[in-house]
Amino acid sequence: LPILNKGVKFRLYPNSRQRNQISQTLGCSRLIYNRGLDMRNKAYENGGKANYARTSAMLTELKKQEDYSFLKDADSIALQQSLRDLDRAFKNFFDKKSRHPQFKSKHDYRQSYRTINQKNGIRIDKKYIKLPKLGYVRFKQTMEVGHINHAVIERTPTGKYFIVLNVDFEPEKLSAVDKSVGIDVGIKNFCHMSDGTVIDNPRHLEQMTRRLKREQRRLSRKKKGSSNRQKQRLRVARINERIADQRNDFLQKLSTKLIRESQTICIEDLNVKGMVRNHKLARCISSASWSKFFSMLDYKASWYGRTVTRVPTMYPSSQTCSCCGYKNPEVRNLAVRKWECPVCHTVHDRDLNASINILYKGLSMAA
Repeated sequence: LPILNKGVKFRLYPNSRQRNQISQTLGCSRLIYNRGLDMRNKAYENGGKANYARTSAMLTELKKQEDYSFLKDADSIALQQSLRDLDRAFKNFFDKKSRHPQFKSKHDYRQSYRTINQKNGIRIDKKYIKLPKLGYVRFKQTMEVGHINHAVIERTPTGKYFIVLNVDFEPEKLSAVDKSVGIDVGIKNFCHMSDGTVIDNPRHLEQMTRRLKREQRRLSRKKKGSSNRQKQRLRVARINERIADQRNDFLQKLSTKLIRESQTICIEDLNVKGMVRNHKLARCISSASWSKFFSMLDYKASWYGRTVTRVPTMYPSSQTCSCCGYKNPEVRNLAVRKWECPVCHTVHDRDLNASINILYKGLSMAA
């Protein structure tokens, strides 16, 4: 089997000196990124061109200046990586994969920097992980890892520190199973499966909305720059972090269960980005995180030898009778949850019927 790469995330517990060093490296990486972006913007405005080599030379010159001597105390690999990230951002922009790179702000409470594992500079030693400039940092390891390629040190809005390691990964193919399933995602219920299984929507955001609104109102009343405002900001950040953790845990467990139990998974190729433009449903759709769920199914299927088939967006899965194939245009109305086929007189549940049609269509496409 080919060796793949994957990211594993662990909690870091740096001491006060290491926290100061991380903050300094974050600030220096942000400074170099913004200086490089400003340099490239001015070059394009003047009809010229600036690439990674020119921005790298700019970094070398800055380090020689007395006013920027503090750059020598930061991780030099992290500074170079910030310029490489900038170069990648411009390539994505020119390929129309993303918007134009933006300047980074120190007021963004989620900060991170990336460093490369050179000459075994990043290695695990029992309860500690060795990092450039930081030395041995205590961390919570929850799984064994392979060879470390690079690491991302991250500081969250709640003040916690994490490290994301990019490691070599050799997946073990799961034994084949004789089961295929079609999945129709929704809002009231997270998804309906073609075998009749219904997964309830946990609605993590909706459950915490009342508390979140209350804490956000309190935050808006605090004086800017005060210590009380900082304390209240942390309370709001902890609620948002809890919602994100609960959602991620739910999606990880559900996607893993589906991959283990099914050989072929058929899903609808939804244009989620376009669907959230409906302001009446945008919050519910974003809370359900369909795109993240589909991406989890995709990469886990590639790891473990499963197949994920995407049915075209415009396929009328809800309007087509799964028994005789009659297309009922009246079912376009989302308020119609159950309907009877006028040809074969089969009574359908809208979502279950859609999941069965998605399964049939996906299997025919795969064949």
